[in-house]
Amino acid sequence: MTTRQANETTAGTRFPAVEGLAYGGDYNPEQWPLATQVEDAELMQQAGVNLVSVAIFSWAMLEPREGQYDFGWLDEVMDRLHAAGIQVALATATASPPPWLTRYHPEILPRLADGTVLHQGGRQAYAVSSPVFRDYAVRMTRVMAERYRNHPAVALWHIDNELGCHVPHDFSDHAAAAFRRWLEARYGTVEALNAAWGTAFWSQRYDSFDEVLPPRTASGNANPTQQLDFARYSSDELLVHYRALRDVLREVAPQVPTTTNLMLSTGTKWMDYFSWAQDLDVVANDHYLLAHDPEGHVELAFSADLTRGVAGGNPWILMEHSTSAVNWQPRNRTKGPGEMLRNSLSHVARGADAVMFFQWRQSAAGAEKFHSAMVPHAGTDTDVWRNTVALGQALRALAPVKGSRVRADVALVFDYPSWWGAELDSHPTHDIAYTQQVIAWYRQLWHRGITVDIVPVGADLTGYRLVVVPTLYTVTDADAGRVAAAAHAGATVLVTYFSGIVDENDHVRLGGYPGAFRELLGVRTEEFHALQEGERVTLDDATTADVWSEKIHLTGATAVRSYADGALAGLPAVTRHDVGAGTAWYVATRLDDEATSRLTDALVAEAGVRPTVESLPTGVEVVRRGEGANSFLFVLNHTADNIIVPGRGTDLLTGTTYDGKVEVPAFAVAILHEN
Repeated sequence: MTTRQANETTAGTRFPAVEGLAYGGDYNPEQWPLATQVEDAELMQQAGVNLVSVAIFSWAMLEPREGQYDFGWLDEVMDRLHAAGIQVALATATASPPPWLTRYHPEILPRLADGTVLHQGGRQAYAVSSPVFRDYAVRMTRVMAERYRNHPAVALWHIDNELGCHVPHDFSDHAAAAFRRWLEARYGTVEALNAAWGTAFWSQRYDSFDEVLPPRTASGNANPTQQLDFARYSSDELLVHYRALRDVLREVAPQVPTTTNLMLSTGTKWMDYFSWAQDLDVVANDHYLLAHDPEGHVELAFSADLTRGVAGGNPWILMEHSTSAVNWQPRNRTKGPGEMLRNSLSHVARGADAVMFFQWRQSAAGAEKFHSAMVPHAGTDTDVWRNTVALGQALRALAPVKGSRVRADVALVFDYPSWWGAELDSHPTHDIAYTQQVIAWYRQLWHRGITVDIVPVGADLTGYRLVVVPTLYTVTDADAGRVAAAAHAGATVLVTYFSGIVDENDHVRLGGYPGAFRELLGVRTEEFHALQEGERVTLDDATTADVWSEKIHLTGATAVRSYADGALAGLPAVTRHDVGAGTAWYVATRLDDEATSRLTDALVAEAGVRPTVESLPTGVEVVRRGEGANSFLFVLNHTADNIIVPGRGTDLLTGTTYDGKVEVPAFAVAILHEN
């Protein structure tokens, strides 16, 4: 087994048994009368829907009073869907406790750091660490599993929903007790905890684990390692809850795969999804475009690649996205011509074997009534519905793509603890934005048509030509060694500022920055020079930089770019170091777009990385999925111009055969089975 293959087998591979690519969305029949439900089944058949998620928020309907169940309506829905040839991702129905539960057991409600109770009335009104809530959720899961374990429509168990979406951190007494247990398991002794947390500072020494609290609102900034560990604990506790429900399903109905919908994007910070991967039979993700971003399709592509990374390269499920506008952003943008199709197929290009939406039919009432759906308020005489049908037709035509993989020569290292740690308080500047650096370098590669694998910090990087390491603030010796090993083996490695600064306990690595990467990079920084708001420095090639700069000494590296003005005029800003068979580059400031682009060109050229196709027009996305006789070229035109790209093969969507030049109209797509 090669290194790349080993990395690819870290997540589950039990994809639901659906013919071809899966297509559908969240289905909430309890919101509608019987006549509408009957129509829904007919419309799903018209649209080519073959998989829907059911009962996600149905607990109060299924158990209207404690211990009294009403499954008649759900039985009818399940039978109706099965008769229509539609399979079901059946939820545990535990995503929001019913009002009677929070009334009888208010102690299950979560709390903010300042003690504010988050009451019933929205969703996820539970402390994930509450033993009482856990017992009720496990019981409900068992009831669902035992009733439907042999139903022929059930293809997948959908556990809870977007765990941690609204309450990633709970500061209740239940959480305090669970946090103490987590710390004792991590450190073993309170002496080890004191050493890891550096409690000699500010008289924070603990004499027992019983004295430890979550980082609740206090008179000053909380201990930074306490904050970092609480973030780790919170992610782990959500996973513990998932496992508790998952284990019931595996006991009662082991033949059905299990998953939960993650939220992999640049906006979801607090769950370390790489650590969740092996507990999911198949990885599923929810993704929504950010309306304010004119290049939202680039962030979408990043999130899809990140999902593929969490899935270990295996096919995954797009569990939710939107047909048009969402309802929860300050200003919600309607999707433009062809955008729904392009968004969907960008996910497929990057490894999704299922395209699903929130939701099937747009709600008439409730907090999400203005969130778009496959069947909109205006009905079937609409562009949204016609797009829904067209997408179903396209996905049927793309059935041969199912199961194929995406290959990349570039790895981008992504690390949740570094995201958490880099953005803690009491740092040189609060302008450090972890995902800003991540997406800035990803965007450059996207525009060059270069496919990227997004990998965890612990991944073996052997075989990649280019490795990008943005703001890896906290890193173990072993993981820093993996980055160095990639360079020694021949890769071009890029490390950006505020990397390698602390160990896993958030203790500064002494002797000069960038700490763990000093030897690899051949530099030593004696002091950070954080730039003030609006302050910019000029580099010696007339480009500019902001946010960050460093007083660097060269210890083997050579200066590629230097500061032309400011307090550090004449000192290095970008360096390059020959290491073994490869090189290690360091960027000690936040470069502007032009400087980032120039450096990306140099890195790509040095690494010998090639785009998927040459001469790619600006704004066109090209990804290859599969290889050999089962190689598929996805061409997605995000521009208002007709374009031509190199390619040979037959378009699965139109049947057109191309022999060297692929013509794609404005806002359209072509998916070539290459030959």
